[in-house]
Amino acid sequence: MSAGTYTPRPGAAPLPRMIAAQTALETRMLLRNGEQLLLTVVIPTLLLVLFSAVDIVDTGSGESVDFLTPGILALAVMSTAFTGQAIATGFERRYGVLKRLGASPLPRWALMTAKTLAVLVTEVLQVVLLTVIAFALGWSPHGNPFAVLLLLILGTAAFSGLGLLMAGTLKAEATLAAANLVFLLLLVGGGVIVPLDKFPDAVQSVLALLPIAALSDGLRDVLQHGAAMPWGDLGILTVWAVLALGAAARFFRWE
Repeated sequence: MSAGTYTPRPGAAPLPRMIAAQTALETRMLLRNGEQLLLTVVIPTLLLVLFSAVDIVDTGSGESVDFLTPGILALAVMSTAFTGQAIATGFERRYGVLKRLGASPLPRWALMTAKTLAVLVTEVLQVVLLTVIAFALGWSPHGNPFAVLLLLILGTAAFSGLGLLMAGTLKAEATLAAANLVFLLLLVGGGVIVPLDKFPDAVQSVLALLPIAALSDGLRDVLQHGAAMPWGDLGILTVWAVLALGAAARFFRWE
């Protein structure tokens, strides 16, 4: 045994290792939280099964599951990247967790990167689960997989920015109430289950600019109608992503 075998080696771990460790921790925290599981798994799954099996909403011609699945995938992204992340980060900020982590060797931008990666990991699990259920219900998807991936990434960026902006500017209790309220409002008016053409024309033009509507319609254009690349919806999501992430970086308060 050499003299240096047990010699301490103080110092931070390599940055990629720190981000990976924090991502794993954030992912476990997301999956262990009962409220998070309700938002990210249970509610989207129940909505998909219920509205596919029971003719409650007129989804137009074709199978209901073909219309509903893209909207439910969009809802899953919103529930994780926006609602779940906003609530979790808001209470971490209230209890001083973010302040302590901000003083650790892990840079603040790396912490936000780890949170975003944890969201992406959770979304992959959501998409796999919902896809399996949709296929069991008779779903027949079409279109370009790359377009679907691009829509999901831009939607995640947009909702993640909005969630971090809310969590970093409002009190934890206000974030909890606002995030759940926005979730319910966008579920009803974002084209997830109820087609946008069921709303008055003046309202449709406003709702179509919402990120959930752009994500739902974009996924639906590709997966249901076989569109190559829904540039309009991608443009709306890009604008939301840039504005939301920029505002979150500018106004986020760690204490």
